[in-house]
Amino acid sequence: MKCRGRGITVRVPFLTRHGTDRINSKRFLSTILRIVREGIPYIAVPALLTIVVFAVGYWYIALFFLALTAFMAFFFRDPMRKPPQDQDVVVSPADGRITRISRITPEDSHSPNLVSIFLSPLDVHINRAPIAGRLVDVSYIKGKFLIATDENASLVNEQNMLTIEGEKITVVCKQIAGILARRIVCWKHKGERVSLGERFGLIKFSSRTDIILPEEVEILVSEGLKVQGGTTIIGRIR
Repeated sequence: MKCRGRGITVRVPFLTRHGTDRINSKRFLSTILRIVREGIPYIAVPALLTIVVFAVGYWYIALFFLALTAFMAFFFRDPMRKPPQDQDVVVSPADGRITRISRITPEDSHSPNLVSIFLSPLDVHINRAPIAGRLVDVSYIKGKFLIATDENASLVNEQNMLTIEGEKITVVCKQIAGILARRIVCWKHKGERVSLGERFGLIKFSSRTDIILPEEVEILVSEGLKVQGGTTIIGRIR
Protein backbone atom coordinates (compact mmCIF):
# COMPACT_ATOMS: atom_id res chain seq x y z
CA MET A 1 0.00 0.00 0.00
CA LYS A 2 1.25 3.45 -0.82
CA CYS A 3 0.57 6.24 1.66
CA ARG A 4 1.87 9.32 -0.05
CA GLY A 5 0.91 12.16 -2.29
CA ARG A 6 -2.46 13.73 -2.88
CA GLY A 7 -3.36 15.66 -5.96
CA ILE A 8 -1.94 18.12 -8.41
CA THR A 9 -3.61 20.71 -10.53
CA VAL A 10 -2.74 20.99 -14.21
CA ARG A 11 -3.73 24.38 -15.51
CA VAL A 12 -5.14 24.70 -19.01
CA PRO A 13 -4.77 28.43 -19.74
CA PHE A 14 -6.04 28.25 -23.32
CA LEU A 15 -9.37 26.96 -22.02
CA THR A 16 -9.90 29.62 -19.38
CA ARG A 17 -12.09 32.62 -19.86
CA HIS A 18 -10.61 36.11 -20.27
CA GLY A 19 -7.10 34.65 -20.52
CA THR A 20 -6.90 33.93 -16.76
CA ASP A 21 -6.53 30.70 -14.80
CA ARG A 22 -9.26 31.43 -12.27
CA ILE A 23 -10.69 28.20 -10.80
CA ASN A 24 -14.35 27.48 -11.49
CA SER A 25 -15.13 23.99 -10.19
CA LYS A 26 -18.56 24.00 -11.87
CA ARG A 27 -17.02 24.17 -15.32
CA PHE A 28 -14.33 21.51 -15.25
CA LEU A 29 -13.14 21.60 -18.83
CA SER A 30 -13.17 25.40 -19.08
CA THR A 31 -10.78 25.93 -16.18
CA ILE A 32 -8.49 23.18 -14.81
CA LEU A 33 -7.79 19.48 -15.03
CA ARG A 34 -7.16 18.12 -11.55
CA ILE A 35 -5.34 14.78 -11.42
CA VAL A 36 -4.07 12.80 -8.44
CA ARG A 37 -0.29 12.66 -8.24
CA GLU A 38 -0.24 8.85 -8.29
CA GLY A 39 -1.75 8.92 -11.78
CA ILE A 40 1.05 10.93 -13.41
CA PRO A 41 3.23 7.90 -14.39
CA TYR A 42 0.21 6.17 -15.92
CA ILE A 43 -0.41 9.26 -18.05
CA ALA A 44 3.19 10.17 -18.86
CA VAL A 45 4.24 6.77 -20.24
CA PRO A 46 1.53 6.41 -22.95
CA ALA A 47 1.87 10.13 -23.72
CA LEU A 48 5.59 9.66 -24.38
CA LEU A 49 4.90 6.58 -26.49
CA THR A 50 2.36 8.59 -28.49
CA ILE A 51 5.02 11.14 -29.38
CA VAL A 52 7.69 8.57 -30.18
CA VAL A 53 5.48 6.33 -32.31
CA PHE A 54 3.99 9.29 -34.18
CA ALA A 55 7.49 10.64 -34.84
CA VAL A 56 8.54 7.41 -36.57
CA GLY A 57 5.46 7.46 -38.77
CA TYR A 58 3.13 4.92 -37.18
CA TRP A 59 0.30 7.37 -36.64
CA TYR A 60 -2.40 4.68 -36.37
CA ILE A 61 -0.54 3.09 -33.42
CA ALA A 62 0.03 6.57 -32.00
CA LEU A 63 -3.74 7.06 -31.97
CA PHE A 64 -4.07 4.03 -29.69
CA PHE A 65 -1.55 5.42 -27.21
CA LEU A 66 -3.21 8.83 -27.44
CA ALA A 67 -6.55 7.27 -26.52
CA LEU A 68 -4.87 5.40 -23.66
CA THR A 69 -3.34 8.66 -22.42
CA ALA A 70 -6.75 10.33 -22.48
CA PHE A 71 -8.34 7.43 -20.59
CA MET A 72 -5.67 7.49 -17.89
CA ALA A 73 -6.13 11.24 -17.43
CA PHE A 74 -9.87 10.65 -17.20
CA PHE A 75 -9.47 7.75 -14.75
CA PHE A 76 -7.17 9.62 -12.36
CA ARG A 77 -9.29 12.78 -12.34
CA ASP A 78 -9.86 14.39 -8.96
CA PRO A 79 -12.97 16.60 -9.23
CA MET A 80 -13.83 19.19 -6.63
CA ARG A 81 -16.76 18.22 -4.42
CA LYS A 82 -18.84 20.26 -1.99
CA PRO A 83 -20.14 18.10 0.88
CA PRO A 84 -23.43 18.92 2.67
CA GLN A 85 -23.34 21.24 5.68
CA ASP A 86 -25.46 18.96 7.85
CA GLN A 87 -23.16 17.14 10.30
CA ASP A 88 -25.84 14.55 11.14
CA VAL A 89 -25.55 12.85 7.76
CA VAL A 90 -23.28 10.15 6.37
CA VAL A 91 -22.05 10.70 2.82
CA SER A 92 -20.88 8.12 0.32
CA PRO A 93 -17.15 7.34 0.66
CA ALA A 94 -16.84 6.65 -3.08
CA ASP A 95 -18.36 7.10 -6.52
CA GLY A 96 -20.07 4.04 -7.97
CA ARG A 97 -23.09 1.79 -7.66
CA ILE A 98 -24.44 0.32 -4.44
CA THR A 99 -24.35 -3.44 -4.82
CA ARG A 100 -25.19 -4.58 -1.31
CA ILE A 101 -26.96 -3.38 1.83
CA SER A 102 -27.21 -5.91 4.64
CA ARG A 103 -26.79 -6.48 8.36
CA ILE A 104 -23.41 -7.76 9.46
CA THR A 105 -25.24 -10.30 11.62
CA PRO A 106 -28.58 -11.01 9.89
CA GLU A 107 -30.26 -12.56 12.94
CA ASP A 108 -29.41 -9.58 15.18
CA SER A 109 -31.88 -6.69 14.85
CA HIS A 110 -29.30 -4.33 16.42
CA SER A 111 -26.50 -5.37 14.09
CA PRO A 112 -24.46 -2.73 12.22
CA ASN A 113 -25.23 -2.44 8.51
CA LEU A 114 -22.87 -2.96 5.60
CA VAL A 115 -23.14 -0.81 2.48
CA SER A 116 -20.98 -1.90 -0.48
CA ILE A 117 -20.13 0.37 -3.42
CA PHE A 118 -18.66 -0.99 -6.65
CA LEU A 119 -16.38 1.34 -8.59
CA SER A 120 -16.13 0.66 -12.31
CA PRO A 121 -13.12 1.87 -14.35
CA LEU A 122 -15.26 4.83 -15.46
CA ASP A 123 -15.97 6.07 -11.93
CA VAL A 124 -13.89 8.55 -9.96
CA HIS A 125 -11.66 6.42 -7.71
CA ILE A 126 -11.00 8.95 -4.95
CA ASN A 127 -12.20 7.88 -1.49
CA ARG A 128 -13.74 10.48 0.83
CA ALA A 129 -14.55 10.56 4.54
CA PRO A 130 -18.20 9.58 5.19
CA ILE A 131 -18.28 11.53 8.47
CA ALA A 132 -16.11 14.08 10.23
CA GLY A 133 -13.98 12.70 13.03
CA ARG A 134 -10.71 11.19 14.19
CA LEU A 135 -9.04 8.14 12.71
CA VAL A 136 -8.75 5.79 15.68
CA ASP A 137 -7.40 2.97 13.54
CA VAL A 138 -5.95 2.44 10.06
CA SER A 139 -5.21 -1.20 9.22
CA TYR A 140 -3.83 -2.60 5.97
CA ILE A 141 -4.52 -6.28 5.30
CA LYS A 142 -2.90 -8.32 2.52
CA GLY A 143 -5.23 -10.68 0.70
CA LYS A 144 -6.60 -12.05 -2.52
CA PHE A 145 -7.86 -10.22 -5.62
CA LEU A 146 -11.34 -11.61 -6.18
CA ILE A 147 -13.69 -9.67 -8.43
CA ALA A 148 -14.91 -6.67 -6.41
CA THR A 149 -18.59 -7.62 -6.69
CA ASP A 150 -17.98 -10.99 -5.01
CA GLU A 151 -19.53 -10.97 -1.52
CA ASN A 152 -16.41 -12.66 -0.13
CA ALA A 153 -14.19 -9.83 -1.38
CA SER A 154 -14.91 -7.83 1.77
CA LEU A 155 -13.40 -10.63 3.85
CA VAL A 156 -10.52 -12.06 1.83
CA ASN A 157 -9.32 -9.38 -0.61
CA GLU A 158 -6.46 -6.97 -0.05
CA GLN A 159 -7.92 -4.02 1.84
CA ASN A 160 -7.28 -0.96 3.96
CA MET A 161 -9.66 -0.41 6.86
CA LEU A 162 -10.19 3.01 8.46
CA THR A 163 -12.16 3.45 11.68
CA ILE A 164 -13.49 7.00 12.03
CA GLU A 165 -14.78 8.18 15.40
CA GLY A 166 -17.18 11.10 15.09
CA GLU A 167 -19.01 13.12 17.74
CA LYS A 168 -22.05 10.82 17.67
CA ILE A 169 -21.09 7.62 15.84
CA THR A 170 -18.13 5.54 14.77
CA VAL A 171 -17.98 4.09 11.26
CA VAL A 172 -15.62 1.70 9.49
CA CYS A 173 -14.64 2.35 5.89
CA LYS A 174 -12.85 -0.28 3.80
CA GLN A 175 -10.86 0.30 0.63
CA ILE A 176 -10.98 -3.09 -1.12
CA ALA A 177 -8.86 -4.12 -4.08
CA GLY A 178 -10.55 -5.96 -6.94
CA ILE A 179 -9.39 -8.24 -9.72
CA LEU A 180 -7.86 -5.24 -11.57
CA ALA A 181 -7.15 -2.95 -8.63
CA ARG A 182 -3.76 -3.93 -7.23
CA ARG A 183 -2.82 -0.71 -5.47
CA ILE A 184 -4.60 0.83 -2.51
CA VAL A 185 -3.45 4.35 -1.68
CA CYS A 186 -4.10 6.01 1.68
CA TRP A 187 -3.06 9.55 2.56
CA LYS A 188 -4.15 9.51 6.20
CA HIS A 189 -2.72 7.95 9.35
CA LYS A 190 -4.01 6.89 12.74
CA GLY A 191 -4.69 9.86 15.02
CA GLU A 192 -5.36 12.35 12.22
CA ARG A 193 -8.70 14.07 11.78
CA VAL A 194 -10.85 14.20 8.66
CA SER A 195 -13.67 16.53 7.73
CA LEU A 196 -16.91 15.42 6.09
CA GLY A 197 -16.21 14.52 2.46
CA GLU A 198 -12.45 15.01 2.75
CA ARG A 199 -10.23 12.95 0.43
CA PHE A 200 -8.33 10.21 2.24
CA GLY A 201 -7.12 7.94 -0.55
CA LEU A 202 -7.82 6.11 -3.80
CA ILE A 203 -7.91 2.63 -5.29
CA LYS A 204 -6.37 2.14 -8.71
CA PHE A 205 -8.72 0.68 -11.32
CA SER A 206 -11.95 -1.26 -10.67
CA SER A 207 -12.51 -1.79 -6.96
CA ARG A 208 -14.94 -1.66 -4.07
CA THR A 209 -15.52 0.49 -1.02
CA ASP A 210 -17.46 -0.80 1.99
CA ILE A 211 -18.81 1.21 4.88
CA ILE A 212 -20.09 -0.28 8.12
CA LEU A 213 -22.70 1.86 9.84
CA PRO A 214 -24.01 1.48 13.41
CA GLU A 215 -27.72 0.89 14.01
CA GLU A 216 -28.14 4.56 14.95
CA VAL A 217 -27.82 5.45 11.27
CA GLU A 218 -30.94 5.37 9.11
CA ILE A 219 -29.93 4.20 5.64
CA LEU A 220 -31.41 6.42 2.92
CA VAL A 221 -30.21 4.59 -0.20
CA SER A 222 -31.02 1.31 -1.88
CA GLU A 223 -29.18 -1.33 -3.88
CA GLY A 224 -28.57 -0.38 -7.51
CA LEU A 225 -28.37 3.36 -6.81
CA LYS A 226 -25.51 5.39 -8.29
CA VAL A 227 -23.76 7.52 -5.69
CA GLN A 228 -21.16 10.27 -5.71
CA GLY A 229 -18.38 10.34 -3.16
CA GLY A 230 -18.52 13.19 -0.66
CA THR A 231 -21.91 14.51 -1.75
CA THR A 232 -24.53 11.74 -1.89
CA ILE A 233 -26.16 11.31 1.52
CA ILE A 234 -26.41 7.59 2.24
CA GLY A 235 -27.58 7.80 5.85
CA ARG A 236 -28.74 10.04 8.66
CA ILE A 237 -27.99 9.78 12.36
CA ARG A 238 -31.21 9.20 14.29
